[in-house]
Amino acid sequence: MLKCLNAKMLEWQGFTLVELLVSIFIIVLISGIIFANYRVGGQQFALQRSANKLAQDIRRAQAMAMGAAECPAGTRCAGSVPPGYGIYLSQGNTNYLLYADTNPAGGNQNYDSGDASIETINLEKGVEILSASPSSFSINFKPPDPTVIIRGSAGDVSTATITLALQSDTSKTKTITVNNAGLIEIQ
Repeated sequence: MLKCLNAKMLEWQGFTLVELLVSIFIIVLISGIIFANYRVGGQQFALQRSANKLAQDIRRAQAMAMGAAECPAGTRCAGSVPPGYGIYLSQGNTNYLLYADTNPAGGNQNYDSGDASIETINLEKGVEILSASPSSFSINFKPPDPTVIIRGSAGDVSTATITLALQSDTSKTKTITVNNAGLIEIQ
């Protein structure tokens, strides 16, 4: 019996070329499927991170206003405490603005040329503000009450809706809703 096994093992020298090519093809096919899904998943994560970052920056403007934070160094209002802070954004952009409402007479609760820009924040690569309702608006926080004013070009609104989307596939979206009580919701 042992001689029979040794004889069969000597006859079997290795893989045939066809077996080797089939194995390589299967490995390449599985790798391609995994990498294709990884890229789409990465874009979805970028969209989720952008939505979370926008909500976090709205909360940051709220905290700066409620905490009576001084304007950062390097801004027009450096060292002073402005009457309020806010976020300004408009649809079609890939960024938004954190600002200090520094207009005379206690601020005007709206972003305009009289305000000090604190930071321009870019969304992640491949993500844009698909729509905003109203189309461009500012969310302004003014202490001490706290007062939240959402002001668009047509006046004050009680709720603002921001829809972020992938530039490559606008059917993939995240919606951020902010109301005039300062509550922020990501859907």
